Amino acid sequence: MRYIYGHGYIVEEGIEVTTGREAFEAKLLAMKYGVPGKVAGLYRSAGYQVDMVLAEDLDFVARRKGEGLGVKVFQESGQPPEELLDKLSAAAKERGLKPVLVLYGAGPRISGELREKARELGISVRRVRG
Repeated sequence: MRYIYGHGYIVEEGIEVTTGREAFEAKLLAMKYGVPGKVAGLYRSAGYQVDMVLAEDLDFVARRKGEGLGVKVFQESGQPPEELLDKLSAAAKERGLKPVLVLYGAGPRISGELREKARELGISVRRVRG
C-alpha cells in the first residue's frame, strides 16, 4: 500500500479520504452560509480550496490542482432564469474560472433547451440532493 499525504487529503491507491479538518471546515461552512455553505462543504471535502464570494452572480470559488470553478447554487422550485446563466458565465469567465451551476434539492428543474444553452455558454450543471 502506498499513502500520499498533501493538500488536506490522504490517498491510498487512488482513493481520496476526507481528513478531520476538512470535515470540520465543511460543517462550519454549512452552519455559517446555509445551503451555499453546504455545497461549498461538499467541494471542500472533495479536496478543493473554497472561498465564499456570495455575490449576485457567484456563491463561491473552488480551486484544486490549477483548476478554478465559479459556482452558483440554485435552490428555488422551477427552472433557473436565462439571465442567471448569462450572469454566471460572464462572472466566472471574468475571473478566469469554469462556471458551474448547482441545482440543490428536488425543486429545481432544467429543461433540455436550457441545458443546451448552458452547454453553449460552457456551464457545467450539477445536482445535489439535500
